[in-house]
Amino acid sequence: MRTSLKLSVLLALGACGAAHGQIYKCQPPGGSVEFTDINRGSYCKLMDLPGMTVPAPPRRAGPAPSPRNAQPAPVATPGAFPRVDSAEQRARDADRRGILEDELKNETQKLAELRREFNNGEPERRGDERNYAKYQERVAAMRDSISRSEKNVDALKREIANIR
Repeated sequence: MRTSLKLSVLLALGACGAAHGQIYKCQPPGGSVEFTDINRGSYCKLMDLPGMTVPAPPRRAGPAPSPRNAQPAPVATPGAFPRVDSAEQRARDADRRGILEDELKNETQKLAELRREFNNGEPERRGDERNYAKYQERVAAMRDSISRSEKNVDALKREIANIR
């Protein structure tokens, strides 16, 4: 059965005379065989199928590729791109700053409430937490919430600092 499936896949791939590209046969350890056009690792082998042509990668004219840390060339703004005058932009920035400061205030209040409830790692046990594992689960969830809230506060402060 497997051999006939492999044969039918190979025949179907070979029948596509106009297909250009690479076909890989991937067989992970303990896994099933998969034919794909994506190399998924060391367990994939490039197949040499008759009638399949593999085009050479296109050559780029111009200078050699730049190093990894190079900054991309600045893109010029198209002439038809809408412009905003400086007064309008300042008003938008002020609105944005106000919204972010409100969010920061709310997030700071939420963080203070979470820390108060957390009680330095020993929150008060509830009546429904007779099982100690449930209590530990709630404490871990509280730690995660505090961490997430602290990250939100930091992100909001960074965003406010980035406003012109």
